[in-house]
Amino acid sequence: MLVTRFFSSRSTLLNLSSLISTYSSLPNSKFPTNLDESQVLNQLSDLLPIRQTSPIEKPIPPHSSERNNHFTVFDNLLTPADKLSGIFLQKLKGKTAIEKALSSVDVELTADLVDKVVNKGNLDAASIATFFNWVIKQQNIPIDNDIYCIIIKALGRRKFFGMMIGTLKEMRNKGIVPNLEILSIVVDSFIRARQISKAIQLFNGLEEYGLRCDTETVNVVLRCLCRRSHVGAASSLLVKMKEKVSFDVTTYNIVIGGWSRFGRVKEVERIVKAMVDDGLEANNLTYSYVLECLGRAGRIDDAVEIFEGLEEKGCALDSGIYNAMISNFIAQGEIDESFKYYERMLNTECEPNAVTYMRLISAFLKARRVADAIEMFDEMLSRGMIVTTGTITSFLEPLCSYGPPHAALMIYKKARQAGCTISLSAYKLLLMRLSRFGKCGMLLNIWNEMQESGYSSDMQVYEYVINGLCNVGQLENAVLVVEEALEKGFYPSRLICSKLNNKLLASNKIEIAYRLFLKIKTARAKQNSQTNWRAKGWHF
Repeated sequence: MLVTRFFSSRSTLLNLSSLISTYSSLPNSKFPTNLDESQVLNQLSDLLPIRQTSPIEKPIPPHSSERNNHFTVFDNLLTPADKLSGIFLQKLKGKTAIEKALSSVDVELTADLVDKVVNKGNLDAASIATFFNWVIKQQNIPIDNDIYCIIIKALGRRKFFGMMIGTLKEMRNKGIVPNLEILSIVVDSFIRARQISKAIQLFNGLEEYGLRCDTETVNVVLRCLCRRSHVGAASSLLVKMKEKVSFDVTTYNIVIGGWSRFGRVKEVERIVKAMVDDGLEANNLTYSYVLECLGRAGRIDDAVEIFEGLEEKGCALDSGIYNAMISNFIAQGEIDESFKYYERMLNTECEPNAVTYMRLISAFLKARRVADAIEMFDEMLSRGMIVTTGTITSFLEPLCSYGPPHAALMIYKKARQAGCTISLSAYKLLLMRLSRFGKCGMLLNIWNEMQESGYSSDMQVYEYVINGLCNVGQLENAVLVVEEALEKGFYPSRLICSKLNNKLLASNKIEIAYRLFLKIKTARAKQNSQTNWRAKGWHF
């Protein structure tokens, strides 16, 4: 071993000495003065390969202050989930060593922490199983359906179906009966992977896992199939189980809703007839699905006829039926007609829901009727409805694609005052639109509010701010923003840097432009070197 290491190191030294002597023997006129850095790094990586064995370090005494300080620094930087996930990055050999390392981590084990470790990490099936076995041995959290739901969801999401079924059998052996949520997760995992036959096979063998084949379990499987657009398989299962299980209105409504999404009127009529023959009466949800199906099939007159018939019968119509009619007329491009159904809803003292306002506001924005959209948004907030983050972003997207940013800022301010959460994508849309129109003061205010909301600036945000400052001639402030971006490791695009440089030169600020050029050049050289180092495995 020593002899081999001696000769390998000697050959490396000989290669280095030959390389040095080759360059030193050249005349000064022939010596290369502009060596390519990547070429030098490539030669050095060949001559000095990375040692695979870790170097021998001086051990730290177990009770010394140096050891405590060494680990305290890293404990303060890592979250509890990262501490537990990091154990599996060490590639320890043996389950005993892994469980011992997990037990040595000073964290408070909770169900939420287990969820973060198995879902946000990149653990394989064996690691998840080892971690879960260690969790079971702990006495901090109860072992019930909730903790098994977290593990089964993580296994199903990664398509570890063998381990998922094994966990179900383990629950049965421990006397824990899976609930409907776990059944929904398992069935949906198979359906999402397009393994419909395995999902049906699992449903047929529910007794093996302590479950019974009843109305509730049938509804769970049908809902999973229809949610993933496998309505044909759901209809076949409905016919197959009709003689074995008694159905309720919810069972039929699930399949009717699945067919209504595709506008299959004949299939909807067949399921409704089967429901009536089974002695069940259609409810408002059934009628809303029927109206939606007719609208998708283009039979808007038939939908109006059924709606008028329901009103003549004196049925207590809910927001779902009105929403179906509103959606049908919006799809036909008749927004004024859909608004009439909204007014009829208010006249009959039927309370609109968030879906009603979202569909009307989206239709108004698409038709560029901004004033009507803002009026509907005000009425939505006046009714105490909290708009979701995604809904606000969907409202701002069309507003930031045409016209000045005034309307988008109104929606943003009203939502912020109502306590709604604004997403990072929404902030970027506003910054982009404000920078284009040169609204520098508003842009800086939105940027400040974004940072107060807990969002950190990235490359896009810095580019929008720099572009906005350039458009209004605040070049010194734009230079300061570029320097801040470079300090944080973000490198603005060449287009933005060129635009700022040209404006500085046009303003006769040559010295500032030159200093900025040098800083960008140094930062980009550092970035290129770092990229090349990491490509060779040198993570400095």
